[in-house]
Amino acid sequence: MTFRNTTRSWGWLSKTLHWLIVLLIINQWLIMQRAEHLKFSEKIAVLGLHKSLGMTIFALAIIRLVWRWANPVPELDSQTRSWERALAHFSHVLLYGLIFALPLSGWLMSSAKNIPVSWFKLVQLPDLVGPDKAFAESMEHLHHQLFAALLVVAVLHVLGALKHHIIDKNDVLRRMLPFASSRGTHDNFRTHVLFAGRNMVKY
Repeated sequence: MTFRNTTRSWGWLSKTLHWLIVLLIINQWLIMQRAEHLKFSEKIAVLGLHKSLGMTIFALAIIRLVWRWANPVPELDSQTRSWERALAHFSHVLLYGLIFALPLSGWLMSSAKNIPVSWFKLVQLPDLVGPDKAFAESMEHLHHQLFAALLVVAVLHVLGALKHHIIDKNDVLRRMLPFASSRGTHDNFRTHVLFAGRNMVKY
């Protein structure tokens, strides 16, 4: 597995950022489910962790987007239809937009509630807006709606990847899995092994 992307496969940095963001988002949902059943004093601490992880996701998403722009993007299978390509591009844009919008809406909500946002109590982030109860309530509602939208888009994204793997039988899903190589890489490796084996038989 290479560090950088190629036109056939994702590099290990892209894969690491992808799966790290996925795991952190799942963890964010689990944290909020747990927070609903906690006492107020305990809930404040958990919400602080939620905000810190949200800022981490925001930073990782920026890194991933910059890295995506600086690297080639693996091409879709040649049999992929034009409408599938357009849908894949749209879903990626939507996913990135939601991943950026969620922590920003949370940050705006906290600022409007006059609650400081810090990154693991190491870095104090500035308030984006002044105290505003009505704006805080609208941002809280938006935050929940954005997460619901992210969940829907993520499910569709997974279903699309499974279609590529099960129905189309290409390597779109496999090349994003950790420690997996593309079919082309696997075939090239197998060809070299067979070629070396034949030469050994000759001698």
